[in-house]
Amino acid sequence: MVTKAPETRIVDDYRIACDGNGPASGHPRVWLQIPVGRGWVECPYCDCKMIHRDYVGKV
Repeated sequence: MVTKAPETRIVDDYRIACDGNGPASGHPRVWLQIPVGRGWVECPYCDCKMIHRDYVGKV
């Protein structure tokens, strides 16, 4: 069985919210902080990876 890869989003802010793409198919809204030295964070619910725009191509 093949599983779908988690989503990756490019974001402009270091503090972002994730709700898994809406209330019908998602999860509770959580606020995540992207560490400045790392440039990305993963949602603990849906494994979506959020990369800050300044770090695209560096992670």
